[in-house]
Amino acid sequence: MKTFRRSSVMKDFKDKVMFITGAAHGFGQVIAEEGARRGMKLAIVDIDEPALKETYKNVTDAGADAIMITADITKEDAVNDAVDQTMAKFNQIDLLINNAGIALPGRMWELPTRDWEWIMHINVMSQVYAMKRIIPIMLKQKTHADILNVASIAGLVDTPGMPSYHASKFAAVGMTEATAYDLQRINADIEMHVMCPGFVQTDLYHTENHRPAQYSDPSDPYYSSEAYLKGQQFAKYVITNGKPIDTIADTVFKALENNDFYILTHPEYNPLISDRVNRIVNNGAPDVHVMDGIM
Repeated sequence: MKTFRRSSVMKDFKDKVMFITGAAHGFGQVIAEEGARRGMKLAIVDIDEPALKETYKNVTDAGADAIMITADITKEDAVNDAVDQTMAKFNQIDLLINNAGIALPGRMWELPTRDWEWIMHINVMSQVYAMKRIIPIMLKQKTHADILNVASIAGLVDTPGMPSYHASKFAAVGMTEATAYDLQRINADIEMHVMCPGFVQTDLYHTENHRPAQYSDPSDPYYSSEAYLKGQQFAKYVITNGKPIDTIADTVFKALENNDFYILTHPEYNPLISDRVNRIVNNGAPDVHVMDGIM
């Protein structure tokens, strides 16, 4: 099978416009700051306004021309407004990074439906909203552009205790792959990328601090249950014991320069990916013991 590749790759980032969600913390913050160091113009978007102001200060102190947009991107209107503000200021978008996301541990039969809705809306639908608006803009520009969707190693392999997270991240990976095919069919000069990191020291275990009101019901006994508390403890443990975040921005920009589609950060999980593929083609069933000693 012939591999479809284009020669157009983003190598020079100076004066290119980045639209990035989840820019107040973690991956979003360090990627935005690296973009500023490379001379990019930035539209930084997040629901956490106080923390977003810190990112805004950091990128403008580094000399970036930037716009800060506080928004709940689980809402399509909010994403559309953020895109409108970006176009009004910069009149173009060259790099879309769909980074915003949350993690909600909890077994299928215990996690409230509102939590399923929240995680799917932020981890999947926010990416849908942004791509639906921005891809037509990129096509009209007729210049090279890139889209990077942040997923997770949890979009390539499964683990116990987080079905909602895996569902959202598998969806993000599949959606990115399928969109890449569609863009290739029309010979669009837009490259797709999906980032699938393992555990990294980010703000992800503070997900509850960013819960919008429409997904909140403090009276639900689940949020005081042992299952919920154990899930929160597990999330804090794996994130705080993850890899330092200081290599992530460089990894992302090198991947863009190399036109890498899959961006993996933890090679130690490759055996889990291989095991899953082998089980699929050999009609095998999931086996939790495969993860013994790995996760």
